[in-house]
Amino acid sequence: MTAKDNTNRNLFLILMILVAATFRLLAFKYKELSNFNPVGAIALFGGAYFTSKWKGYATVLLTLFSTDIIINYLYTGKLTLWYGGAVWVYLCFAFMVLVGTLLERVNVINVLLGSIAAVLIHWLITDLPWLYGTLYPHTLAGYGESLIKAIPFEKNMALGTLVFSAILFGGFELAKNKYTFLRDKKQLAL
Repeated sequence: MTAKDNTNRNLFLILMILVAATFRLLAFKYKELSNFNPVGAIALFGGAYFTSKWKGYATVLLTLFSTDIIINYLYTGKLTLWYGGAVWVYLCFAFMVLVGTLLERVNVINVLLGSIAAVLIHWLITDLPWLYGTLYPHTLAGYGESLIKAIPFEKNMALGTLVFSAILFGGFELAKNKYTFLRDKKQLAL
């Protein structure tokens, strides 16, 4: 793959991610879509397809950061760059990129398993009771209560991650069949 092909491939990946990221902003207008967004799928996708893995991490974290600023402004009318618990949320998405890097082969089963792993990572980490002050007791029972109350949000995240993974991974695989510059070196050798 030439440097120009690699640049074009990266630009194509980023364009797909930006289009998907705009869907995260729909949650502001349609509350029933809360957590039905592409960020988990973007993390898996970036981890799986960027040849320079740091780009996968940078892309999802910048996508999350920029859309967080916009969403927080829409809700509060204030410019908020950081919020309590953000470190844990961003860490979850970094772990999701790691899951994407572990996808040896992109196929339906691996993407499905990666999507499930991504949602479980988010659910188990972001619902730790001490992240919410005194909202839940800081005990195992409090953690269980937090996990149960989060089920509607995590259900939406699971659906969003699955739907957007199908769109991103499926769309890119179809595009690779048509455009050779999107294929990596191993695929070009085949």
